[in-house]
Amino acid sequence: MGSVATAEIKLDPDRPFLRVQFSGTADLKCCYKDGPQNVTWIKSSSSKDSKKTQMHWVNLSEDVVQNYTESKGTLCGILTLRKVKLSDTGLYQCFLNNEVQTHGTYLQVYRPMEKTLNLSESTKNKILTAEGVLLLLCVVIPSASLLLKSKSLNRLEMKKMKHEEENIYQGLNLEDCCTTYDQIERSQAQSQYQDVCNAMEEKEESLLEKP
Repeated sequence: MGSVATAEIKLDPDRPFLRVQFSGTADLKCCYKDGPQNVTWIKSSSSKDSKKTQMHWVNLSEDVVQNYTESKGTLCGILTLRKVKLSDTGLYQCFLNNEVQTHGTYLQVYRPMEKTLNLSESTKNKILTAEGVLLLLCVVIPSASLLLKSKSLNRLEMKKMKHEEENIYQGLNLEDCCTTYDQIERSQAQSQYQDVCNAMEEKEESLLEKP
């Protein structure tokens, strides 16, 4: 953002927001050109009892200090708040020549969350034990599930193989096998009888041919 010209004073953009922890230090700054050497700080805040915004001058003290820095024609007024309290929350602006106000910086003072649980050692040990049991269950249950699933698949595979073997045996007709075997035996027997008959006929013929 560029500088904003208000009357003869050129204002630099202020930091819009600053968040500081309770009892910390806040440094607020307003910079300008062609202005007075001294500035006055004002604070705007809303009270708890009223929603209206109240504006008042910032009083300097040991914990509220004002300083100045200058660089390349730009003068900066610095307001330092030490050991900030929640009541220091508000919008801080520089007041120049009793007529020009800077855009200002909103200061928020916050209190960090404090430890609310005071657990005994036995309670901590019980919590750790419960966490260990839960972790073990998270590991064991999926493993057991996979093992049972594997056994079930093996049983199904064995049943499938047994069923296929039964189908193979059922496809064979035992009567047809016996009939085929009898036909083979009969053909072999007939062949042997035929050979004996042929041999006897040849022997008779040879006897008849002799003088």
